[in-house]
Amino acid sequence: MARPVTMFTGQWADLPLETLLQKVKEFGYDGVELACWGDHFEVRKALEDDEYCAKKRELLAKYGMQVFAISNHLVGQAVLDNIDLRHKAILPDYVWGDGDPAGVNQRAADELKDTARAAQKFGVSIVNGFTGSSIWHLLYSFPPVPPDMIEEGYRLLAERFIPILDVFEECGVKFALEVHPTEIAFDLYTAERTLEALKGHPAFGFNFDPSHLIWQGVDPVQFIRYFPDRIFHVHMKDAIVKRDGKGGILGSHLNFGDPRRAWDFRSLGHGSVDFEEIIRALNDIGYQGPLSVEWEDSGMDREFGAKEACEFVRRIDFPPSQVAFDAAFDKTEQAKKG
Repeated sequence: MARPVTMFTGQWADLPLETLLQKVKEFGYDGVELACWGDHFEVRKALEDDEYCAKKRELLAKYGMQVFAISNHLVGQAVLDNIDLRHKAILPDYVWGDGDPAGVNQRAADELKDTARAAQKFGVSIVNGFTGSSIWHLLYSFPPVPPDMIEEGYRLLAERFIPILDVFEECGVKFALEVHPTEIAFDLYTAERTLEALKGHPAFGFNFDPSHLIWQGVDPVQFIRYFPDRIFHVHMKDAIVKRDGKGGILGSHLNFGDPRRAWDFRSLGHGSVDFEEIIRALNDIGYQGPLSVEWEDSGMDREFGAKEACEFVRRIDFPPSQVAFDAAFDKTEQAKKG
């Protein structure tokens, strides 16, 4: 049976949810992955208003939309980050508060715990998100970075996130980190180190997204096969690597969409990701969850791209074989059947 095809609403939060649901239904999706910003899913309202989750479910049902996950990337980013004015633009006012960094970190952690409680109340078992990172700025080792500075980053991860994950476990909800530059885990080795720092917490896993791996030179298929029991959710998102000898993978301080960039996000099927091999790897690990389109392409109309992306995912997704292709040659097997 084909996996559900959903669309992440984060890049569409400028639209009211009902307006977006009308479009998503027309595009052909089975459901949505609701972002915790805009009016798509509001954590505080979900916890304070006893009718909020039921009304949200009614709205989804009106358009025949399923929901398997909610996502709170923006708040999660502020749990570990070294806070500065950039964060004010992405955080709810009540999380930003007076902007004092320690207070923002704490309020973000509290909000992520509340996201688990809201997910439980809403009836979903996955929260996708970010962790942020206190050591991302130490990525390049000059001035030389003492190992204990990196260790401190993972120690801080454990200090702040294990209590969050304990709440997730109490609620029966999983936290799926989207492995991504600027997060504590941004490739296979840092993901492994993150799991170790969190002592293999059962509520922690990954929202697999190949677009953030491919441009770093990380094979997304290797990531799936390395963490088969920790792939809690899947984003379908593409990126293209188009180095011309002038710019490098660090992006050259050029915004997304600038044609001079050495890599950029692309609509599904228009980039460098080998999605067939990803589907084969997901089949091999037994992943049966949704394939959630996170649509980003600065050079394409988003409604055109979202519809085409849905069609692409349906075309590329296929179930594993239930029989060996050469079983018809085996006389023993034929005798068993007849």
